[in-house]
Amino acid sequence: MITIRKAAERGHANHGWLDTYHTFSFSDYQDLRHMRFRSLRVMNEDRVAPGQGFGTHPHRDMEIVTYVLSGALEHRDSMGNGEVLRPGEFQRMSAGSGITHSEFNPSPSEEVHLYQIWLLPEAKGIEPSYEQKRFDETGRRNQLQLVASRDAAAGSLRIHQDAKIYLANLDNGTKLRHELPVDRHAWLQVLRGLLTLNGHPLSTSDGAAISEETDLAIQATSDAELMLFDLS
Repeated sequence: MITIRKAAERGHANHGWLDTYHTFSFSDYQDLRHMRFRSLRVMNEDRVAPGQGFGTHPHRDMEIVTYVLSGALEHRDSMGNGEVLRPGEFQRMSAGSGITHSEFNPSPSEEVHLYQIWLLPEAKGIEPSYEQKRFDETGRRNQLQLVASRDAAAGSLRIHQDAKIYLANLDNGTKLRHELPVDRHAWLQVLRGLLTLNGHPLSTSDGAAISEETDLAIQATSDAELMLFDLS
């Protein structure tokens, strides 16, 4: 079963400095039909204006992953981490027993376009931690590249949940297949471009919840970028 979440149907808020779309209920957008999918709780697509950002705020008991499509995002947290996240890099922050952080667009002229994603952790109260890594783009050219997993397989970042996160950059016409065991689920998020998933057409910023499917057939119908979540 594949359930499409069209980009135009998401929650939306424009605060001037922040233009944000919510796949699942978040902040003032609340829809009981779209609260989460498996352990995937938040899928926000954000555009932050130059010189603006999120001031210091707290989190706990959440796995937070961030991926920048364009621009740059400066991160600071109560563990002493201070990094700038750029396209091609992937960030994971385990809030665990409690953390505060801020996120800021350091550019005076360019907006930052990003996805911020929250997954429910497999246990509460874990020790907070942070990782950021640049992955070689050739590793996701016309193939799935593992960027986060429970066991940090293949050099991926470690997330405290039974989930795997993949990225792929596809040339027009490229075909991919991904097998799912019968007890697994998946979420596909189109970051850019056009593709089909088991024959279903998807466009930029569309998502798809996948259950009771053991074979995923993905074909790019333009140059495309995607994120795939393999979930328990």
